[in-house]
Amino acid sequence: MFLAPTRKPARLSTALAATAVLAALGTAAASAQPVTPSLPFGGFAYTVKVEKPSESAGFLYYTSGVSAAALVPGLGAVAQALPGGKPANIIADRSGKEIARYEPPAGQDVSNFRTQIYQGRKVLTWWQGSTVAGHGSGVGIIADENFHVLATVDPGGAGADVHEFRLTPDGHALLTSYPQVDADLTAIGGPANGKLFDTVALVIDVATGKQLFRWSAAEHVPLTESETNGKLAGDVYDPYHMNSISLDPSGNLVVSLRNTAAVYDIDPTTGDIRWQLGGKHPTLAADPDVAFAFQHDAEFVDASTLRLFDNNSSGLESRGPSSVEWIHIDAAAGRASLVRDQRHPEALVTPAMGNAETLPNGDTLVSWGMTPRISEFDPAGDLVYDAVLPFGTYRAYVDTLPG
Repeated sequence: MFLAPTRKPARLSTALAATAVLAALGTAAASAQPVTPSLPFGGFAYTVKVEKPSESAGFLYYTSGVSAAALVPGLGAVAQALPGGKPANIIADRSGKEIARYEPPAGQDVSNFRTQIYQGRKVLTWWQGSTVAGHGSGVGIIADENFHVLATVDPGGAGADVHEFRLTPDGHALLTSYPQVDADLTAIGGPANGKLFDTVALVIDVATGKQLFRWSAAEHVPLTESETNGKLAGDVYDPYHMNSISLDPSGNLVVSLRNTAAVYDIDPTTGDIRWQLGGKHPTLAADPDVAFAFQHDAEFVDASTLRLFDNNSSGLESRGPSSVEWIHIDAAAGRASLVRDQRHPEALVTPAMGNAETLPNGDTLVSWGMTPRISEFDPAGDLVYDAVLPFGTYRAYVDTLPG
């Protein structure tokens, strides 16, 4: 395993200043109504709070520092002055002890670190690049167990965004990208000559780098569907904010748009929206207890069950505790019903990021995104593992070691 060289710790004065900034963020969060977002700083070390023998086997895969997906401008620079604040890919055991670590070159970030299958072998994959207003511009990287690069996926243009880099069994990669485009924003009270981040889903052939499919949110979803009127750095509107792409059981694309609070099932040939769950104009009639907002990581776990991470919060606008939801989808009947809703016992509220993973023993691993916690729940909903990190991680996974 590759071990990054040890770096000198930040000066104490810098660390204290960074801590003061994080405390100020916490004070601002505490004043929010009606629900208080959880704090983005968990402490100076990885700390295990709950660990039971029934937890799954394997190592944790996550990224340290503040992800490019975090919607707090400048927080990444502040975090790097504190322990656990430098961007890095980390493989750790359940005590938090690092088994392997990769740090990117200075000035770059990493995120979405996990294992995947490439050409029949288990590999390490991640996004690497620069942070741009709550998303990223970079590339997807496929590497061996020693972090030696085997392939790089670069879609060109606006680059690969931080939010999704998923390999498929047929040798393709699913990527998000955030091109900036000119747009008429008068429909939402903005200028006629405004700018926005379109968010696109890309299917790339890894071997050739050829773009096989491109789906633009701006071309298919009206601006008025957006749940947010906020603007990010540079006064560029972010009405869609795509944060996950996966495949449904039939091979259609499942796309999550955070800022429309909706999940879309998309025909990968025509680009047509087959159905929409959530948002202002859903095509699936959902039972009253199917309620989510600003969600992440929407993917099918079986032939008819969609699982997503319900943030239920955007910045300081929080509608309730975050959770993982399992939703039964009956596309033929046009209906959706709740199967399970898993909250953390402390009712954590995560304003950005987050994911869930089904483990081989039936448990569910949860990264609480900007809230610096990683948890594992058994099928009955009991907490069997819970750890606090210095800072949140965009996603977290459990697996054996590659190689």
